[in-house]
Amino acid sequence: MATIEEALEIERLERDIFRGASTKTQLERTFGGQVAGQALVAAVRTVEPRYQVHSLHGYFLRPGNPQERTVYLVERIRDGRSFCTRRVTGVQDGDAIFTMSASFHVGDAGPTHQDVMPVVKLPDELSDVQFGLSPERLWAMREWEHWDVRPVPQEEVAARDGVVSPQQVWFRYRHALPDDPLFHVCTLAYMSDMTLLGSSKVIHPDEPTQNASLDHAMWFLRPFRADDWLLYDQSSPSASFGRGLTGGKIFNRRGELVAAVVQEGLIRNLRED
Repeated sequence: MATIEEALEIERLERDIFRGASTKTQLERTFGGQVAGQALVAAVRTVEPRYQVHSLHGYFLRPGNPQERTVYLVERIRDGRSFCTRRVTGVQDGDAIFTMSASFHVGDAGPTHQDVMPVVKLPDELSDVQFGLSPERLWAMREWEHWDVRPVPQEEVAARDGVVSPQQVWFRYRHALPDDPLFHVCTLAYMSDMTLLGSSKVIHPDEPTQNASLDHAMWFLRPFRADDWLLYDQSSPSASFGRGLTGGKIFNRRGELVAAVVQEGLIRNLRED
């Protein structure tokens, strides 16, 4: 399947118009992480290098066709001394399938604090997810064969007061990536859509549902590398009316909180028809 370099590839058609690559896939719909990642790459291409991405907020409007390329229209909303903002719309066949706002910041000095990383098994103590899976799950994971994904067994996820649906996953890209920090940010935007909605199903494992990402927000807090181990500490604080709210904190192996994610997804019951 596609490497992350292939998945995030875009070409410039005009000053603020880009077209993303269509990659080999077995999915019926374009993977949401790929759309978000390509949209962020398009936004980055319109910003001076001194700015770094600090947040994005995206909405998945329509299912994308993975056999078609997506065109990204970038609007330059604001260019200031410390912050700049871009709005990106992903289009297929004349219809918007994704919209995103991304904010960029020139870092300043200020107070520092963070939550403590939970105590979990290290990735070296966990099995590669590709071992021991059912044939169906193994087929699905072929889509992300370039990623090493190692979930913490559910019975070993530490119980926390008030957290009803927790999930923890270690992940990294299997191959060395370029040193450009912005490439790692765009790579994490791609990866952050993977597994997160699953935290809403932790306490409903036997309920068949239709699942899809609806919106996605990220904050990039500290430098990191996506080809080194990252812990995705996830939970789902609420599910109702066919939607599940999920959130995740992403830590590096040193325990530094590098990113935070919030997503709402569709988890409605399958209809008989």
